[in-house]
Formats: sequence, C-alpha cells, structure tokens
Amino acid sequence: MDHSALTSDPPPAPGRRQRNRRSGRTRSRQRQSGLNTTATTPQRRQVPAYGLLHEEALRRLEDQADWILREIGVEFHEDNDALRLFHAAGADVQGCRVRFEPGHVRSLCATAPSEFRLHGRNPQRTVTLGGDHVVLMPGYGSPFVTDLDRGRRYATLEDFNAFVKLTWLSPWLHHSGGTVCEPLDVPVNKRHLDMVYGHLRYSDKPFMGSVTAPERARDSLAMAELVFGKAFIDRHAVIQANINVNSPLVYDGVMSQVLRTYAAANQCVAVSPAIFGGAMGPVSQPAVIAQTLAEGMVGIALTQLVKPGCPAVFGSFHSTMNLKSGALTFGTPEANLTTMALAQLGRRLGVPTRAGGGQITASNAPDGQAMQDSTSAMWAALLSGSHQVWHAAGWLEGGLTMSYEKFIMDLDNCGMMLTMLQGLAVNDDSLARDAYREAGPGQAFLSTSHTMVHYASANYQSLLPETGPYETWSERGAPTAAERANGIWKTMLSDDQLPDIDPAVDDALKDYVARRKSEMTDEWY
Repeated sequence: MDHSALTSDPPPAPGRRQRNRRSGRTRSRQRQSGLNTTATTPQRRQVPAYGLLHEEALRRLEDQADWILREIGVEFHEDNDALRLFHAAGADVQGCRVRFEPGHVRSLCATAPSEFRLHGRNPQRTVTLGGDHVVLMPGYGSPFVTDLDRGRRYATLEDFNAFVKLTWLSPWLHHSGGTVCEPLDVPVNKRHLDMVYGHLRYSDKPFMGSVTAPERARDSLAMAELVFGKAFIDRHAVIQANINVNSPLVYDGVMSQVLRTYAAANQCVAVSPAIFGGAMGPVSQPAVIAQTLAEGMVGIALTQLVKPGCPAVFGSFHSTMNLKSGALTFGTPEANLTTMALAQLGRRLGVPTRAGGGQITASNAPDGQAMQDSTSAMWAALLSGSHQVWHAAGWLEGGLTMSYEKFIMDLDNCGMMLTMLQGLAVNDDSLARDAYREAGPGQAFLSTSHTMVHYASANYQSLLPETGPYETWSERGAPTAAERANGIWKTMLSDDQLPDIDPAVDDALKDYVARRKSEMTDEWY
C-alpha cells in the first residue's frame, strides 16, 4: 500500500462540509483553551548543547564502562540467539554471561546512524532524531490516572485514548508516546492491540509499539504495516520500541527477544537502562553514568548484530534515592548532572540520546513540588542536548500516575522551554532603531509601528499563569494553576475532531484487532 495515498487529503465528499464545520468548532475551542494546536513547533535547537565534563572525565567514564564489560560482563537470560550473535562477533560468552574486550562494544555500535527520521502517519508529523533536533513525548507506563473531578483511579482504555488525543492536539509534543497509561480494563494479553490502534487512529504522530512479549511486538509491526505498507516500512522507521535493561547488567529474555524483533524489521530501538543509585547501581553518580553507558552500548550493539544500520537510541532512566527511606527522588542536582553527562557520552558514541526523564516528580499532586522537580529535570534534559525527552507531560507519583491537570501544566512548560531553545536573534529588526525614532525620549513604545507588527509574536503566550490583579482573580474564585488546567484539558477534549485516516485502513486495523483478540482467551495477569 502506498504511504502517500494514506496521508494525502481525501477528495471532496458529501460529508466534507460537516467535517469543515467541525474543524471550525475545534478552532473556536482551541482559542478558548489558549492552545494553538495547528502551530508548527520548533524541533531544532539554536542554543548549543551544554558540555558538562572535560575530556579527561569523559575518558575515565568510558574506560569505566569498558572495565565493567570486561571484568563483570552482562548477562542475557533465556535468549540463546543473542548469545550466539555475540559469540560469533568475538565476545567471550560463558553460560549466559557475555564479556567484551575494551573498545569492542563501541566498535559494534559504529554502524548505528547518528541521525535518522521517525515517520508519522502524517508526513508533516515526521521527526528527526539526532543532530540539533529535539523531540518531546508524554509520560509512559502509569497504572493510575487522576484529575480534580474524579480523583485517583485505575487507568482505563478511555483514559489512554484521551491522553493520546491530548498529545495529538498539543503543538509542543512531537511524538505520541507508548503506554501513556496502562488500560487496566482490558486483558493483559490484548491491551497492546487497543493501544497501538489508539495511537494510529487518534494521532498521526510517531508512536511506540508493544514490548511486553515478542508476539505483541509482531502485532505492533503488523498493524503499522497496514497503515504504512510493507514496502515503506522496509525502508523507513515508523515505530519505536523501548527496551529496558534489568539493571544491574541483565537483559531478560523478553526484552532481548523484542529488541531483536524490532531490529530485524529495521525499526527504531531505544535501549534504556534504569538505574537508581544505591539500588541497581552504586550510590555514586559517576558509577551510575558508566554503568548506564555499558548497559546501553551492549543493547545497541545487539541491534547492529541483528541488522547493521538499524536506528537506535541511547536511553536511560535514572534517579537518586532518599537513602534514609529508600524512596525515589526526582529533579535532584545529582540526577540532573547525570543527565548532562549521559548526553555528552551519547554524542561521543554517535547515536541519538534519550534523556533520563523530562518533567518527572515524586509529588502526589500537581503542586509546587511537582513543578519544581519537573522543571529542574527538564532544564537538564534540554540544555544538555538530549535529542528525545520522554515523560515530558503528565507524570506524577514517581510515574505511578498520569495527571490530566499536570499534563496541561507540563505542556505550558514544554512550550516555554522549546521557545527558549530557539535562542536570541540579534538583527536590525530586533534592535528596533525605527521604534526609538518614532517614540523619542520619555514616550511609551506600545503604539509604535514596530510594536504593532510584533506584538502577537514577540513573547511566548503562556496558557496558565495568572497575571491579572488580585481582586479580579479573587472574584473569579481564586483558581489555582491546577484548576485552570482542569478547564483547559476539558476544552481540548470537548470536540470529536480526529486526524484524517483512510476508512479502508481504519477498517483493516479494526479487523486485525478483532481477529487477534478472537484467537486468545483473556489473561488478566
């Protein structure tokens, strides 16, 4: 099936006028929410990536990663095919333990591209990973959701689809994500079908496939093929997989088999060690950094042994711990320094880098702590030069919960930070000499021609901050930021506007989901 046919505008049809009226209602509601969902957002940084560490420190971290891989090694459980691939490549394989000579794993990673495109169902939504590009995506994996009206509860498929729609409507999120929240009202062995369908129907941005079993990965690829066509998928990355390492230094059979499934299809594989200092690695951050590099390189090397040139991302998920209570902490200075160092090491490895986390927090509510943790972590991710930032919107409770209100609060922060990454243009227009001549000493600049031309675009238009006088705010009931966000997400979801899709493709996806579900009995654990 021709991909271009799936994404071109459909010919005029009797129902087109109705769709146009619906689009008009949506634009009206967008104006009410303050969110311009039709905007083209910046995806390329103009601010240079910050280099935290000097050459000697970077070399010591890389040497430590090599030491771990030579002296300790990495285990692959229940995946003899992976062990055979490493043995054939010259690694020392003893049982399930694989060890490498210094520099060997890095050399195996050399065929991974430093920059590649991840295609959306709508070609205008296609993103580039690597170089000076920045790609943001929502939270991932939460079993709970919360909002101010219904409180905290188990996530459902309705919640999952709602967050996919909110992500599609946002100009600041470039990627639909994966398991944005876990739809616990659908059997475990079938919910991946509904989630992949949700990403393909309620969004046209790039998305992630299932990684919880090899057969679920194959289902994800088959559904993507129905949309993009086999010929297109054979040549382009259209789906991304998140492979978590069972840190410390273990790949379980499910993860490595899923990695090989996506790599064999030449699709994007993100390898993400998850190390909490003091639990899955030493308490010192340099050790965590080197261990993350070691574990990540091994996974990327395996993608290249399966398919040289397979697009891969060097990822991480790390945090510090409260060493008194054992609770995870986020947005801490130590974790942020680790984010910055890993971005540097990823650039030296020559593959795109996923930041450890975006707007992440241990807070239980969308409050000041939540935004302090989140903003701190997000600054580190973006300033360090990370190419892809996960968990950029919605995350609460250390990832246990997706919050509708915090999703909107985070969106606003994403917009501000991406605008900041565009840097400062110093030119004849921005220096505004004519405005000085027009206004003169002691006069306001509000009515000058320069102001009239630029007032609508001079500054980022924030969704949430309350900038009016106290009396006006008080008369309106003194709404908090979370309460203002509550109204915005409801407005965004109040219309049935969806991205266009070829009805025949939509029917094929529905038929595939129905057929695969009919072939399985329900499994709830």
